[in-house]
Amino acid sequence: TTGRSVRLTGSTYSLAKAGVCLALAVFLAAVERSCGNNAYEPEEFLKREYSLTKPYQGLGSSTTSHWELMGNAMIMPEHVRLTPDLQSRQGAVWSRLPFYVRDWEIQVHFKIHGQGKKNLNGDGLALWLTKERMQIGPVFGNINYFTGLGIFVDTYPNEDKHQERSFPFISAMVGNGSVAYDHDRDGRNVDLGGCSASVRNVDYDTFLLIRYIRNTLTIMMDVEGKQEWKDCLEVPGVHMPQGYFFGASSVTGDLSDNHDLISFKLFELAVERTLEELENEEEVLIPSVDYRDIPVEVVDEGMGVLSIFFLFIFSVVGLVLLIVALLLIHQRWKDRSRKRFY
Repeated sequence: TTGRSVRLTGSTYSLAKAGVCLALAVFLAAVERSCGNNAYEPEEFLKREYSLTKPYQGLGSSTTSHWELMGNAMIMPEHVRLTPDLQSRQGAVWSRLPFYVRDWEIQVHFKIHGQGKKNLNGDGLALWLTKERMQIGPVFGNINYFTGLGIFVDTYPNEDKHQERSFPFISAMVGNGSVAYDHDRDGRNVDLGGCSASVRNVDYDTFLLIRYIRNTLTIMMDVEGKQEWKDCLEVPGVHMPQGYFFGASSVTGDLSDNHDLISFKLFELAVERTLEELENEEEVLIPSVDYRDIPVEVVDEGMGVLSIFFLFIFSVVGLVLLIVALLLIHQRWKDRSRKRFY
């Protein structure tokens, strides 16, 4: 009996040992899987100096604020209203601080709503990371021919309304300072793609996530009230210089909407790089995208008043010189004819 007891005890010990090994293996596999996921979900740190959240302290009235308002934008208790539901309004909010973070993510809480029916509203809002700042223009309230990144939430189809895109439509564009955003074509000539998103007149919160990590631009959205991110766009090979400025802008024309920015939170992402990656890094001077050449377009926008004035002066002077030359030639011809006659 004693020997049998010893054999059973040894068997039990072996089983226990095997169980411990199995549990350890499962644990190590879970750790390895977790470490592997960290490559895609890096640690993030909120950068308050580049973020804009309630109660928007000092915004619009203090030089100590990191952000400033422009145009018709105004501060409300629960949001910054970029444009009200009125015609022909433009508004923006811009960061005062140049941005020097290599890998980052922004989460934007916004709301678009108004009295107009579907396709009788406009025009949408844009998020920016550009060299230029605080300039009013036709591209969702910002200038055309911008240098940097623009993310557009376009709520009105300017081109043929029976095209393949369903509006509202979220898209992205990288500009190098010489490319025009064609508003009449909803930017289809230059955008990097995008997705449709029902973000107007909804009863739940709407969010955008823009991530830039290892030169890959990713856009995700949470616009269905489910508190989960859905893919919208991913573009590898996007090269952005540092020292640019974040902003958000909006514009209304004949059609209008309320465009509200509730929060803009920027996170620095902790991304490990190999020695080879660090050695091969080059300073980026002009925004670009690997898989496509950003065209250099020169659009004739017509001559200014000064150009027309100088053209008129040169034309008059040229005409006077031509008349004088013709008179001199005629006078010489008459003199020669008179000599031959006598």
